[in-house]
Amino acid sequence: MSAPLVRRAAAEAIGTGLLVAVVVGSGIQATELSRDVGVQLLANSLATVFGLGVLIALFEPVSGAHFNPAVTLAAWFTGRRDAGGLTVRDVAAYVPAQICGAIGGAVLADAMFAKPLVKLSTHDRSAGHLWLGEIVATAGLVALVLGLERIRRAALGPVAVAGYIGAAYWFTSSTSFANPAVTVGRAFTDTFAGIAPASVAPFIAAQLLGAALGLGIVAAVHGPNPTPVRREAAAHGEPELASS
Repeated sequence: MSAPLVRRAAAEAIGTGLLVAVVVGSGIQATELSRDVGVQLLANSLATVFGLGVLIALFEPVSGAHFNPAVTLAAWFTGRRDAGGLTVRDVAAYVPAQICGAIGGAVLADAMFAKPLVKLSTHDRSAGHLWLGEIVATAGLVALVLGLERIRRAALGPVAVAGYIGAAYWFTSSTSFANPAVTVGRAFTDTFAGIAPASVAPFIAAQLLGAALGLGIVAAVHGPNPTPVRREAAAHGEPELASS
């Protein structure tokens, strides 16, 4: 990622905003077209799969297409010894951009369907089994994203990540928010995809715990993250990577 930080942060804000607009907008459309909750969830999940895949393909070359503070923090943690990895300054720019983008995306979706632009959700999602669902969903997402990097299959990200989120809509009790920024954004819409503000903090706590678990899964499956050696060292005949 060689783009200036301001452009990368803009990509994260716009990408996260469009992702939330897809999630919220398709949820509104689904509830207006069908009264069957299963059909509503199917429509919502399919739109999210296609939208997320396109957004990752579009923005990944600029910012990495995280759209998710949990992924950003996990990427920073694993690459903190890498001279080419995310810095604390990057994280400090990415996370607020993602949150602001998510809120803007919820407002945009409400505007497109003539809903109140900002109306806090009344959809309570406070239950232990839902928090467990968020732990599982986020752990799997982080393990997938970082695992693809470790096996040098990052090019599969648009399909693999979108496919995983689409599946997690159905196999997790929480319908797989798996994203602190998206969770905050969805609190600003009182529609199908919304989440009550009182439910936000426990969801985010579960997601961060899931991200830590995902890091553990990557370490257990792929071993310690290699410690990159600077190019100057490699130029003197030293190996490019050294195991930590």
